[in-house]
Amino acid sequence: MIVTIQVRNCTIVIDRDQKTVVENFSFTVPRGKKAALIGEEGNGKSTLLKWLYDPALVEGYAAVSGDAYIDGTVGYLPQEISQEDRRLSVAAYLAAHCGEHIEPKALSRAMKDVNLPYDLAFSDQTMATLSGGERVKLALCTLLLNDCDVLLLDEPSNDLDLNTLLWLESFLQSVRKTVLFISHDEVLLSCTAQMVLHLELVRRKKIPRAVAANIPYDTYMQRREAAFEHQAQVAQFEQKAFREKKERYLSIYNAVNHAQATTKSSAPEEGRLLKKKMHTVLSIGKRLEKEQEALTEAPEAEWAILPKWLGGEVKNGKTVLNYGPAPLYVGERLLAKDVQLRITGPERVCIVGDNGCGKSTLLKILKDEIAARGFRTFYMPQVYADVLPLDSLPAEYLAPDGDKESVTEARIFLGSMKYTTDEMSHPIRALSGGQQAKLLLLKAILDRADVLVLDEPTRNLSPLSAPAVRTLLRGFSGAILTVTHDRKLIGEAATRVLQLTPEGLKPFSL
Repeated sequence: MIVTIQVRNCTIVIDRDQKTVVENFSFTVPRGKKAALIGEEGNGKSTLLKWLYDPALVEGYAAVSGDAYIDGTVGYLPQEISQEDRRLSVAAYLAAHCGEHIEPKALSRAMKDVNLPYDLAFSDQTMATLSGGERVKLALCTLLLNDCDVLLLDEPSNDLDLNTLLWLESFLQSVRKTVLFISHDEVLLSCTAQMVLHLELVRRKKIPRAVAANIPYDTYMQRREAAFEHQAQVAQFEQKAFREKKERYLSIYNAVNHAQATTKSSAPEEGRLLKKKMHTVLSIGKRLEKEQEALTEAPEAEWAILPKWLGGEVKNGKTVLNYGPAPLYVGERLLAKDVQLRITGPERVCIVGDNGCGKSTLLKILKDEIAARGFRTFYMPQVYADVLPLDSLPAEYLAPDGDKESVTEARIFLGSMKYTTDEMSHPIRALSGGQQAKLLLLKAILDRADVLVLDEPTRNLSPLSAPAVRTLLRGFSGAILTVTHDRKLIGEAATRVLQLTPEGLKPFSL
């Protein structure tokens, strides 16, 4: 086996609260493998990727120790391109990252590999005006032009439309390079990940645990679940048998203890025998203590937990929205000629469409239309800062009136979602994107919302959290209107799927 990436004894400590998120993690990635780095939000995935590419990228917020070896040239794709790069034209961006003189044949081949038109490489259009998918493709193009042997990709699937996600799957499957990538898209992981690196924090997020498994993602998740189920059964059986043994022991202990207490001093021989018997009983007790220490522990994992809905209900057939027909504009640019949508309770309607077609713009319009009908409407935007008070504490956001009972309820709900005491004491801006997403969903629960209007609700959730959120949304008795490219969410939680086209909303099936 030829190793491309080798890491020994990697430990990551976050400076802010001196929290160890990775401890003594060693792993190797064979040449040509597509390895997925998974884990809950805030577990150090992006930090590990940055450190592998350039340790200077983590200075100022994390201390990383350990040894890393990478055979070959390395290319790194961050979650977001820099603000400086966003201001560049496409041509200037390629020149800045690949040099002024790019060989035409190599450029043509790279643009074809990332499924972009060749003439876009010479465009004066700024990177900021491109769709999220186009920016990801151009960033990958620079890695190909630099002939990188190893690709480190941090959330390349973020903000991609369905067509671009399918392209990314094909790209990862066919590219003949070693790839270590982070993604929250479970379908992408299933189709492309040939091995898994899993970072966890267990025991109330205090103990780091890491696993390297040289098997495909689906196989890893199936084996993990089966192992946990088997361990739970064994632990339950052993605990039951131990309790029965302990009860018999206590019964004997209490009988001997009672006999000692009631034996008269005039019967020294009987007292001597009871004392000897108690010594034997206590020896059995010590053996039981050691036996208890050796019992199989109940499995512990970083499974996401979400509470149940407190309210939120729309009667069957009740009109939630009756919009249009109306054109959809951004400024003076016409995005769709004739948008029309009617929703009745308790439908779960999902809107899909190409990057930049106006889905988020339409969602903002529709959520105001729904609220105007008198429904308790909860809106979750893509950019959480649009609605979250970033300098407030989580409980302050969930219980803005400051009432003691409401604050207590908020903290209980936060605890049920595995927020630690430290996390509850940090301002919202210090939370990860996934933690902020869960905070918004908690707000919807505590506000007893009737209608949820959600813009990419799972985009920042790990593949371990997203299933719990899908279950939560399936159990909602109100109406849901969502924009998403999460194929699992579409398949499991939508009752109707529509595609936004230049003509309007059209029925869509995956």
